[in-house]
Amino acid sequence: MGELMSTNPTKSPCAWTEQVALLALGALPLQEQAAVQAHIASCSQCREESDALGAVTETFVSWPTDVLRAPTPLWQRIADRIATEPPSASSLAGSAERLETEWEPVAPGIECQVLSIDPEAGTVSMLVRLQPGGAYPPHTHAMVEELYLLDGELWIDDRKLHPGDYNRAEPGTADERVWTETGCTCVLITSVRDRLA
Repeated sequence: MGELMSTNPTKSPCAWTEQVALLALGALPLQEQAAVQAHIASCSQCREESDALGAVTETFVSWPTDVLRAPTPLWQRIADRIATEPPSASSLAGSAERLETEWEPVAPGIECQVLSIDPEAGTVSMLVRLQPGGAYPPHTHAMVEELYLLDGELWIDDRKLHPGDYNRAEPGTADERVWTETGCTCVLITSVRDRLA
């Protein structure tokens, strides 16, 4: 995470500065929050730091929530595991049925690997690969759709996604144009009841 600097450069940073920053970001474990809040109440330097960080974190609410970027190393690890590790027997237990994972053409320029289908929930999890210039047909979401872009670039209507981006679509919403100039691969968790236009 690197060394955090106090907002007041004339004072030495308090030993609690990193915990104050983690609290402001909502990343501090629950069991540590009360102690840090008590310290902030008793330390003017940490109170000043908390106020300054609070002003920054309050601006986060104006950030778009439909596209969130995770750190690249996380997505690279996910992509590497999907590409190289077969699922363990324990991960296949339960009601979801495990299917073969060969790339299968489903439409011109689109291939997929079905990872699992849950007939009770009506969901399918799959890897989807679009060739350069490929497009997915317009569709309406029957349930929540989650998409994690692993590589390439993908346009969903007027939003451009990059590797590591996450897109969530709510039930009843529609994607009019889903396409890629570069080609792409994504993890897609969606309903088997989506309606194609």
